[in-house]
Amino acid sequence: EPLAGLALVFPLLMLLQMMSAGAMGGGVSSAIARALGGGRGHVARALVVHATVIAIAMGAVFTLLLLAGGPAMYALLGGRGAVLDAALAYSNIIFAGSALVWLGNTFASALRGSGNMLVPALSFSGAALVHIPLSAALTLGLGPFPQLGIAGAAIAYLTASGCAAALNLAWILRPGNSLRPRREDFRLEARLFREILRVGLVSMASSFQTVLTAVLLTGFVGRFGTAALAGYGVGVRLELLQVPLVFAIGQAMVALVGTHIGAGHSARAKKIALTGSVMAASICLVIGLAVAIAPRVWVELFSNDPEVLEASASYLRIVGPFYAFLGLGIALYFASQGAGQVLMPMLAGSVRLVLVIAGGL
Repeated sequence: EPLAGLALVFPLLMLLQMMSAGAMGGGVSSAIARALGGGRGHVARALVVHATVIAIAMGAVFTLLLLAGGPAMYALLGGRGAVLDAALAYSNIIFAGSALVWLGNTFASALRGSGNMLVPALSFSGAALVHIPLSAALTLGLGPFPQLGIAGAAIAYLTASGCAAALNLAWILRPGNSLRPRREDFRLEARLFREILRVGLVSMASSFQTVLTAVLLTGFVGRFGTAALAGYGVGVRLELLQVPLVFAIGQAMVALVGTHIGAGHSARAKKIALTGSVMAASICLVIGLAVAIAPRVWVELFSNDPEVLEASASYLRIVGPFYAFLGLGIALYFASQGAGQVLMPMLAGSVRLVLVIAGGL
């Protein structure tokens, strides 16, 4: 039941991550990269302030929507009884602290836009070193910690997110950092909000389509019982986890493409985009072929229940070989963010959503 409950929440948790890091975060990175590429350091500093305001506002929106609408949404997707209780125990804590996730990813995106990939990587790695043992301790009640079940995993997640946000902000505010805002940079301007939002909002629509696809399929599968829902959740988790994996290449592409576009070197920007996309597709192809051949290696990390194993293995055998196209599409989306042109990726996501709904029905 906890695994099935997590399957209901996981697509929305990924939506929180994708919108804050990949979508609006991509808008932040792209805007800062283009400003620095064009030699406008004062604009880059002001963009950090504007991005922080957007992050706080978006965190509040997520909190209000998911705390109020979560119970009805999870019930609509097939959550009943203990499964619904588990989903709400996890969801209510996670989304009460949405702003921490938004701020951590926004500060990291600002640093990546300046070309600094190392500090965000170290901050999130450090947060993971806190998250994993704390999650085990609070979920299972290890040592002096209380046994909180699935709620403990949610508390650990927010604690790690807060650590990452604090570390990234501390680096931005470090004396001598080119992104450290000055007093005059705190004056809010509509044009700078537009510079971030013209990429970020369209990218958020694209992220919403990706997660809506997973949510709708979760609803379809939920009609076949708890074991099928848990098995599908394990399978689709691998698909959604490839988004942040490709994000590693994609964020470098956002910064590099954005800087070259800002400097007027469009041919080199296109070469970077194509090279990164091939790299991303290759990584996802290896993952997909591996789980298609041996799906139990992944599935048994989460469950040994025979019905869960069968449902998840069936999904991965069919979907796995096509993960290369997933990676290719995500990478081209990030390249488009760097160029400040995200309409085509959104339209491509719309086509995918229609196909999935029709096929799922």
